[in-house]
Amino acid sequence: MRPMTIGMLAAIAATSLAITVSTAHAQSCYDLWVQRNSVYKEAGYCFKTPRAIRYFGNAGCTYDNEADVPLSPGERGQIASITGMERRAGCSG
Repeated sequence: MRPMTIGMLAAIAATSLAITVSTAHAQSCYDLWVQRNSVYKEAGYCFKTPRAIRYFGNAGCTYDNEADVPLSPGERGQIASITGMERRAGCSG
């Protein structure tokens, strides 16, 4: 077996990056919407839009105002990250 060269390592790194980027692009706006709103559902948010109510329902919800939903810093960071991905992907509400 011959030793790996810098060129070989660079090719492997580029392939790995391409796979990571294509995986991120494969994530649809719908998937991101579900991920983001799942965090709110778990925390007890009462959805307003017909689409969200159809998908998640409002059974057991307790918070009508999004700002009142008790989210941890980690959950807020997750939502911010997803919102950023939605924005970069050109997703609409």
